[in-house]
Amino acid sequence: MKYTSQITIAISQEEVFKKLENIENLPHWQKGLLEITPISGEPGEEGSKMKLQYQIGKQKMEIIQTMMKIDFPNEIQITHDTQDTHNIQKNVLKKTENNQTLWIYENEFKFSSLGLQFLGWIMPSVFKKQTMTNMENFKAFAEKGISIKNNDG
Repeated sequence: MKYTSQITIAISQEEVFKKLENIENLPHWQKGLLEITPISGEPGEEGSKMKLQYQIGKQKMEIIQTMMKIDFPNEIQITHDTQDTHNIQKNVLKKTENNQTLWIYENEFKFSSLGLQFLGWIMPSVFKKQTMTNMENFKAFAEKGISIKNNDG
């Protein structure tokens, strides 16, 4: 399953890139993130890996994130792997008028379980909605410093 989402952020491309790549910012805009554990490499650099632990409702999830490409200030490519899913994310940042930034977020999900393949096929809107929520949370954090960190119940 592939899809693209986008949002305009009212700060410079360079600022968006720095806030997006900084792993210390993740808890401020990614709902349910409990813990970040470096596995290998220098966090935030190409080739580095880390374990991200989330709790969404009663479900706990562990994701291995790998930084595939970092091209300041234009692009960040990341993969996320779970037991049943390989997710390729391409984050493209483009300068717009008035020194704002267009964040184009390309997602590709590859599912190994039949259940998730079916869910992705019949309900892609669930994945797209979660992506847009994360993007809106990031926008609020980047522009206004609004964090969801202590508000993700």
